[in-house]
Amino acid sequence: MMHKKQFLTGGAPLSATGKVLVMIHGRGGSAEDILSLAAHLHVKDYTLIAPQATGNSWYPYSFLAPTSQNEPYLGSALQMVGDIVKDLNAQGIPNENIYFLGFSQGACLTLEFTTRNATRWGGIAAFTGGLIGDKVNPATYAQGDFAGTPIFIGSSDPDMHVPVPRVQESTKLLQEKHANVYTKIYPHMGHTISQDELDVVNEVIFNAA
Repeated sequence: MMHKKQFLTGGAPLSATGKVLVMIHGRGGSAEDILSLAAHLHVKDYTLIAPQATGNSWYPYSFLAPTSQNEPYLGSALQMVGDIVKDLNAQGIPNENIYFLGFSQGACLTLEFTTRNATRWGGIAAFTGGLIGDKVNPATYAQGDFAGTPIFIGSSDPDMHVPVPRVQESTKLLQEKHANVYTKIYPHMGHTISQDELDVVNEVIFNAA
């Protein structure tokens, strides 16, 4: 089943903030789950948008599988995120005021969308994720430039789903596209989001005092 354009919203009204955080849940998660993470982030001045995957997963196989195996679901998920961005742009929100956050499968989708559409985004927080595919193919990401977009990628060594070498390959490509990447590998953290990761993104992405 393809993804429908459905999402939950939270935070302050868009008319009052001018800044949006798009929050993308992981496999088996929900928009409600990922939205609850905002309570731990310094985003009270942001409008929150959390899209919901059909069947609670954005694509069926590992993000390390050949991209073709995850189609048409992956393409549908990328299209949904793109449609949300277009809607925000149409409401007068520039890309530099659009932020992204994702966990696990949602972190992979976050990095994949923003890198295929590299521009000066507000900031990107990827909790345990990397670029999607059986290998990182620079040709897929030939267009655009991050122009200094701050990006945080946190992950565990080891992680049951996301190998550290893929995180490192992704970091390298993002840096080549002029993102300001802060990658932190946590020994034996497990497949979760740690308090330290939240503290880091509050500092480097959301610029908490």
